[in-house]
Amino acid sequence: MENKNRAERTERTRWFTEARFGMFIHWGLYAIPARGEWVRSTERMSHEDYRSYFDEFDAASYQPREWARLAKKAGMKYAVLTAKHHDGFCLWDTKLTDFKAPNTPAGRDLVQEYLDAFRAEGIRVGLYFSIIDWRHPDFPHYGDRQHPHRDDPDYGNENRDFNRYLEFMHAQIRELLTHYGRLDIMWFDFSYGDMAGEKWRASDLMKMVRSLQPHLIVDNRLEGSGENSGTILTANPSDYAGDFACPEQMIPPQGIRNDAGEPVPWEACITLNNHWGYCAADHHWKPADMVIRMLVECVSKNGNLLLNVGPDAKGRIPRPSVEILEEVGRWMEDNGRSIYGCGMADLAKPEWGRFTRRGNTLYAHLYEPQVGGVCLPHLAGKIEKIRLLADGSEILPADYWNLAEYREHAFFFLNPQSFDNYPLPDPVDTVVEITLKRDP
Repeated sequence: MENKNRAERTERTRWFTEARFGMFIHWGLYAIPARGEWVRSTERMSHEDYRSYFDEFDAASYQPREWARLAKKAGMKYAVLTAKHHDGFCLWDTKLTDFKAPNTPAGRDLVQEYLDAFRAEGIRVGLYFSIIDWRHPDFPHYGDRQHPHRDDPDYGNENRDFNRYLEFMHAQIRELLTHYGRLDIMWFDFSYGDMAGEKWRASDLMKMVRSLQPHLIVDNRLEGSGENSGTILTANPSDYAGDFACPEQMIPPQGIRNDAGEPVPWEACITLNNHWGYCAADHHWKPADMVIRMLVECVSKNGNLLLNVGPDAKGRIPRPSVEILEEVGRWMEDNGRSIYGCGMADLAKPEWGRFTRRGNTLYAHLYEPQVGGVCLPHLAGKIEKIRLLADGSEILPADYWNLAEYREHAFFFLNPQSFDNYPLPDPVDTVVEITLKRDP
């Protein structure tokens, strides 16, 4: 009998497993020092030193409609914005702290503008919310694993009330769930050590989330982290195990299944360079062909790709990110059908690339030209038609003399006049759509 939590999760995540491609956006005060979103922790900045960035945050070039148009052009179906990161700075007009965008020179609610812009483009919207907060006086300072004052005994925890912090944290989440209409994702980040699960009053928090927006999907980091997925990997997940797992900066070798062998919804969250937040010195950009193949790999393993951009201090997505996403979008225009709503093909990974599948339609993603015919293993007699996905042109099954010994396999040539497959029409990923015969 299916666990109730898993049954409800399947229904909530139906759109998510269709969408497959999303945009992650890390933006906040840390864009001003431009050394990554963890700068306050890594450089052990004091509250006072970090406050100087608050006083100059003006979001002068913040145009979320441009962000949304770029996401749509890239073929992304959902987006997640950092409403609050670990530094405690809030992009929305929270009533629970003064450490918020409306009190900076930006002078307004930046979350509302993001939501309006992405909804206008038909893109589903999510908010990232850090359950840790280095700014709050009741969050542990000295001795915490990451706090900027973790090594400073002058910031001891004797008079800090963690329950008071939890009341604040839960109340902020309630604000986001009640003041901004229908949301699609809450992306919580993150648990560590004994700071996990009921340490956050996770059962109560999830009851609130489900009561306010029962359709909402939630990641697994009330219980897990990038290092540990939690009970979402079991056949009996907890009430706060989340709706999807979120491996960070890697793609799982075989996708993700629970201990009963059943698939678990998941997305790989991955940066375009080596930082989440804006880092002026980081020019280590992943090229578009790598991004495309990352996306295909995720889908071939029943997963999503949540690809990050880090806008600069003014609110502009860096030009290299824009160019990469536009190039990905051109490929998606021709080949998105092999991504949306697709998943694992239940076939061995071929030597020349990967398979994705939707129903009786199989997609062969060719990364490398082949000597001889392209082999579709054990599909002889099972194919109705073959087409090049980009333009719909017919591809004929091959019955060349040198294939006669391998009758259990199907083959095709992309260049039938010369009996070869070089050059590939798209050297990044040539997608061939294979319609399989339905069982009688």
